[in-house]
Amino acid sequence: MTLTVVVPSLNDAQMLRHCLAALAAQTRPADEVLVVDNGSVDDTVRVAREWGARVVSEPRRGVLRATAAGFDAARCTVIGRLDADSRPAPDWAARVVQRFADDPTLDALTSNGHFYGGGPIRRFVGRHLYIRGYLFIFRAVLARMPLFGSNLALRRATWQEIRPRVHVEDPRAHDDLEISLALGPDAGVDYDPGLRVGVSVRPLYSWRAFLRRAAWAFHQIAVHLREVSWPRRVIGCARGRRDRRRRQRMLGVRAEA
Repeated sequence: MTLTVVVPSLNDAQMLRHCLAALAAQTRPADEVLVVDNGSVDDTVRVAREWGARVVSEPRRGVLRATAAGFDAARCTVIGRLDADSRPAPDWAARVVQRFADDPTLDALTSNGHFYGGGPIRRFVGRHLYIRGYLFIFRAVLARMPLFGSNLALRRATWQEIRPRVHVEDPRAHDDLEISLALGPDAGVDYDPGLRVGVSVRPLYSWRAFLRRAAWAFHQIAVHLREVSWPRRVIGCARGRRDRRRRQRMLGVRAEA
């Protein structure tokens, strides 16, 4: 079981430096770190290469486009996804690899994030409204746990399977939610609270940016619900969970919460 970690970056060299330092300090290093330069004019590429990362260029702006370019270029059996401002705990990579090695029915893994920077009020709002609100609302809409873009992983084979269903060319695509929606109803998706990543509080400094991302999220929901209705999604995901539990029992895999 091998791990590629993909980190999209746009003019984020300083944050990227901390992220790559945290990846270099992992108890089980990633087999490949891949930085996707999304048209940066700062030192993003130089910083990536200083830390030994492979650089992929995606000049077309957009987080989903950059993420897809990184996932397409990944060489390992599992693909992890962090943002440039993510700071993974030292056991993050080891935990990701172990979870996929232990459970052949697992297709995607995610968790939340703890905010750093800013004041206590912004961090409280970020944790309880921004992240928990996202997970709560879209878990109901998707009929299963959505992926959180700053802290997720999926099998490379799973990405290759869903790649044709991902609306990469949509300029309003919400990257993590788009990937969550593209996963089939039978996909095994787990939430692991032990998968710890620090994320910057900076998204909460701009209400305009926050509202724009929220609008993109609901746009993505509308796009996918035109393709698969919500009742069909709920029924399909329920059937998928039952089938997965049956496969786990047959394989002797302990089901995670």
